[in-house]
Amino acid sequence: MSIERAIIAIPMGDAAGIGPEISMKSLAKQEIYDVCKPLVIGDSAVLEKAISIVEANLKINEVNSPAEGKYEFGTVDVMNLNNIDLDKLEYGQVSAQCGQGAFEYIKKSVELALAGEVKALATTPINKESLKAAKVPYIGHTEMLEELAGSDDPLTMFEVNGMRIFFLTRHLSLKDAIGQMTKERVHDYLIRCDRALQRLGVENRKFAVAGLNPHSGEGGLFGWEEVEQIKPGIEAAVKDGINAVGPVPADSVFFQALNGKYDAVLSLYHDQGHIAAKMTDFHKTISITNGLPFLRTSVDHGTAFDIAGKNIAASVSMEECIKLAAQYAPNFTKSNL
Repeated sequence: MSIERAIIAIPMGDAAGIGPEISMKSLAKQEIYDVCKPLVIGDSAVLEKAISIVEANLKINEVNSPAEGKYEFGTVDVMNLNNIDLDKLEYGQVSAQCGQGAFEYIKKSVELALAGEVKALATTPINKESLKAAKVPYIGHTEMLEELAGSDDPLTMFEVNGMRIFFLTRHLSLKDAIGQMTKERVHDYLIRCDRALQRLGVENRKFAVAGLNPHSGEGGLFGWEEVEQIKPGIEAAVKDGINAVGPVPADSVFFQALNGKYDAVLSLYHDQGHIAAKMTDFHKTISITNGLPFLRTSVDHGTAFDIAGKNIAASVSMEECIKLAAQYAPNFTKSNL
């Protein structure tokens, strides 16, 4: 018995970046249509140009709603917002029209997800400077989705080759991030991370918390954060029924998780987890935003303005992003928020 393919919304991203190209390259692969029903939210003229650039044998099928899509290989179903002036489009350049367009594609995708018309979002890169030029009041996807979906402090999770990484802190200086590594935050995040994996359908969940200092501080020899904050936070989560261990020295915990010892690692700060994931496989590192009323996966690279419009950009990350959305979509429902 085959599983019903989920409709996955793909907001096109910044028209001056590689989003349209990698979307079209991905949808030129039969394997994407084998696992889901991809629906692009974007500008048809820009996508037509992208098809020409990547030399794909694809045809645009404009639809007014997800239900109208054909979802057949060789046909790209598009909700055309018609918001880009091609005569003014310059690849690789910051542009207010592209920043505004990127925001509108995401906004429309969120509306469709909240209405239950699409099962998940697989997002392409957007550009912070273009958003700023358009006076869009968000610095990135996470903040945008948080506001549009009415969610509070969404969790970011990376997945690469089966290794999952959560982040206790995100875009903060290392000094400020250390200040947020409290036992209360560690406790709270482990509970939320466990709930997030449960929602994705992961059973028998075991977490490791990465250490901050060399050798996890060696009992205070190299720092007291592990002793005073991190370990007590883990112990409090364990009392609440979370299967968690640590802090485990950061120079080994990610290798152990990659080899199946843990279902997920809680990274304490941005670069700690990013480096581990991207050194494992840069192109296949996919970001999942948990804590939203819908599933969202994303490539973890930028708009690559330097190579946009040149048919150079690889689509591996976008393909993995769509596949991961399709993989988790059957388990992801509003009822298990």
